[in-house]
Amino acid sequence: MGKADFLSPKAIANRIKSKGLQKLRWYCQMCQKQCRDENGFKCHCMSESHQRQLLLASEDPNKFMDYFSDEFKSDFLELLRRRFGTKRVHNNIVYNEYISDREHVHMNSTQWETLTDFTKWLGREGLCKVDETPKGWYVQYIDPESIRRQEELAKKKKHEMDDEERSAKFIEEQVRRGRDGKEPDETPVYTELKRESEEEKVAFNLGASCSIAGPSKSSSVLGASALKAAAAAASSSTKRKDTSSDTRGEKKKKSALEEIIEMEEKKKKKQSVRTDYWLQPNIVVKVITKRLGERYHKKKAVVTEVRDKYGAVVKMIDSGDKLKLDQNHVETVIPAPGKHVLILNGPYRDTEALLEGIDEKNFSATLTLDSGPQKGKRVDVAYEDFSKMA
Repeated sequence: MGKADFLSPKAIANRIKSKGLQKLRWYCQMCQKQCRDENGFKCHCMSESHQRQLLLASEDPNKFMDYFSDEFKSDFLELLRRRFGTKRVHNNIVYNEYISDREHVHMNSTQWETLTDFTKWLGREGLCKVDETPKGWYVQYIDPESIRRQEELAKKKKHEMDDEERSAKFIEEQVRRGRDGKEPDETPVYTELKRESEEEKVAFNLGASCSIAGPSKSSSVLGASALKAAAAAASSSTKRKDTSSDTRGEKKKKSALEEIIEMEEKKKKKQSVRTDYWLQPNIVVKVITKRLGERYHKKKAVVTEVRDKYGAVVKMIDSGDKLKLDQNHVETVIPAPGKHVLILNGPYRDTEALLEGIDEKNFSATLTLDSGPQKGKRVDVAYEDFSKMA
């Protein structure tokens, strides 16, 4: 009996059947061939092409098993990341979506016998968070990019805390220096007024020639002490006037509070000159977005044109392709010491400089200004505020 025509009902039915998913036990992973029934699978196993594939696999079976295992793992995790993100989901739901692709790698060709073994392996390797419930195993994807961002935020927060601690120590030091430099005031000694008799009157003699009543022993003592206090106040006031007149021409020493206020004003002034856009033409940037594929990811490019402050047209260094990207899709490039860079943000914006050294602990670099009125000045600039020049 001859083969059915292309447009015959039997041929159409065969094509419809071949499009759908078939039984797993009649699939040959080495040949990547799906058989429709047991007889077809038996005939395929006796074919010459299948025997050649088996001979190749018998030379190094671990190599083929590792290859299929890596393919299965990467495809499964990619589906989990793209479809469910970091949500907690049942592993069987993810697997059912994975096997809906007809060209998927079958699990019987990998190092895992069951889906449970594969789920446990993901948990041991730290690729996913797994937990077992009465309803089965649940998986949750761990995004390494989000973990890296959290670590960077934690480092930045720790760095800010260190700055706050240093400023607090500086304030305490200024207060201590102010206390040490201050002369101790003479504290007056207060005594209780006592009468020798209830009928005796108390009188105060403040330099008068005569007293209201007959002077007594206690009144004379109080008068003398009052005169001494008045004389001391007068002498101290004259001393203050003399010292103020002597130091009037000298520079007034700043107090701790004034220094703190000046520091805060400088800090606010620096923050006011910062902007939320930093792209400049003729600088080298690195593409960090994965939406364009592996071809452009982590590749360097030169900014040829800046559009609307936040967008730019870049030219890839390797391939020469031109792309239009947002500033969130690229990052600055830090060259080797001795190279020229352009400051992109802060008080020295649009200033060319020479990279002297890198401080990895504080995420900054030491630059020597190479242009502008402050040429030759050494400044510390954060990583994100400068980039290599093209």
